Amino acid sequence: MARASNPRGTTAMWVRDHLDGLWDDEDFISWYPRDGRPGLSPAQLATVCVLQFLLNLSDRQAAEAVRCRIDFKYALAMELDDPGFHHSVLTDFRDRLGEDDRADHLLSLALDRMRQAGMVKARGRQRTDSTQVLAAARELTRLELVLEAVRAALEEAASRVPEVLDDLVDADWAIRYGRPVRLPAQPSHPVTRLKQAGTDAHRLLERLPPRRRGPHAEALRRIMVQNFLFDARGALRPRTEKDGQPKGALRIVSPYDCEARRAIRGNTRWSGYLVHVTETCDSDTAVNLITDIATTGPTRDTQALPGIHTRLRRRRLLPEQHLVDGGYVSVALLDCSARDHQVQLIGPVKAGGDWQSREQTGFTRDHFAIDFDRRQVTCPNGQTSRTWLEAPALAPYTVARFHPSQCRPCRDRPACTRGGSARTVNFLPRRLHELQARNRADQQDQQWKRLYATRSGVEGTIGELVNGHQARRSRYHGLRKTHVQHVLTGIAINIERLASRAPLRAHRPRYPTAFQHYLDSHGLRWECWWRQGK
Repeated sequence: MARASNPRGTTAMWVRDHLDGLWDDEDFISWYPRDGRPGLSPAQLATVCVLQFLLNLSDRQAAEAVRCRIDFKYALAMELDDPGFHHSVLTDFRDRLGEDDRADHLLSLALDRMRQAGMVKARGRQRTDSTQVLAAARELTRLELVLEAVRAALEEAASRVPEVLDDLVDADWAIRYGRPVRLPAQPSHPVTRLKQAGTDAHRLLERLPPRRRGPHAEALRRIMVQNFLFDARGALRPRTEKDGQPKGALRIVSPYDCEARRAIRGNTRWSGYLVHVTETCDSDTAVNLITDIATTGPTRDTQALPGIHTRLRRRRLLPEQHLVDGGYVSVALLDCSARDHQVQLIGPVKAGGDWQSREQTGFTRDHFAIDFDRRQVTCPNGQTSRTWLEAPALAPYTVARFHPSQCRPCRDRPACTRGGSARTVNFLPRRLHELQARNRADQQDQQWKRLYATRSGVEGTIGELVNGHQARRSRYHGLRKTHVQHVLTGIAINIERLASRAPLRAHRPRYPTAFQHYLDSHGLRWECWWRQGK
């Protein structure tokens, strides 16, 4: 019946036809206890979750599709009269999926099935890029943050220990915290209201001992530590810049998502996370598949790369060449990737941080000849360094210093050093220094540039995640649940790409229009668009 009503098939039917399903119930044995009443098939629930993110469905819509859509029943190997399940089961399954590293394990199982079918291979070429993810929380000012944190803690206390609020909450508290906080752009008396909110929060936390606090009360405590302090007289007051405030990587931005952080990259500002996407990009394959998804806080990209390689190694999908942008590249990672994983990391190494490199004037470190055997450095005018300091003195750099008597009479001193001190040259140990120099030399080669141009294709995958599957905005609170969302979306994109794969055909130019035929018949020349293949 499914084949008769869908002669060409659907994406859901393709999963059953070509992969015989992505998972088996035996793959999830360790997730469930041995005793207790039987649950629903975890393999079916995992497939429903993937199809849900493939079609951008809510939990209710996904549960309704399982009941009503025949291609869903075909993909899940269900009987036509199967009533399905309640939509809340999907929430419970995602919570189970968010524990430990089960989401990554789910992606590994799907990639194993695709590798067995010959759809993905190891030791090829892969590329990685990242994009920002907005947390499922409003942007709050400092006053709104404290007020909403107190309100959330009051809601939690009212459901868990309502007797604590009996002698605390009065008519003023009802006005301040009786509804969600919505303040205008310029609220009245913000300093006074912030102090009042801090006092209310302190009184509430005193009534709630640590053993009776829930997650929202604990979030309120952390927000209070970050935004208030007791002065020398024992009075509670808001923190100022002089008192020291936590940086963006530590500052809580919402009482409902304590793992989201505020970040700035260039001209982009957001509160939330980062998602790192890795996909294949071999020239001899028709479909590029996502091999890893990493969801992190808004940290440096270099901190995410070792974890990506570790997971790819566990999946036996390590690439031979890994194309990344400059944010993922450092000399240490170039060395570690080649030594620990036999992966050639291809990406531009950043220029030095000295003023000569920034201003592109004067003598940079590359103008100096470094002799590691003689432990000396020679400047462009032939002077040799007097001091050579190796790690761990100034780890990880080796430092070569010239004497002031060598630099003062030099006619090129303004282009070499500023101030009254002599020139100092910092460089990495020999092995890393040679690796850095070789990488920078390769970046000037045309063959390297053509290879690195392949990396730009990952931007299309980022666009598919963001525009096609709403991955830019988190559906859930917390880093783990957001990671589950991204992993399920990545599996859905792989299935969508494989299901829509068509055999390669020769390029067929666009047919001329009626007016173009008219021009040709009258011998008139017209410009051809390059995509028409003429």
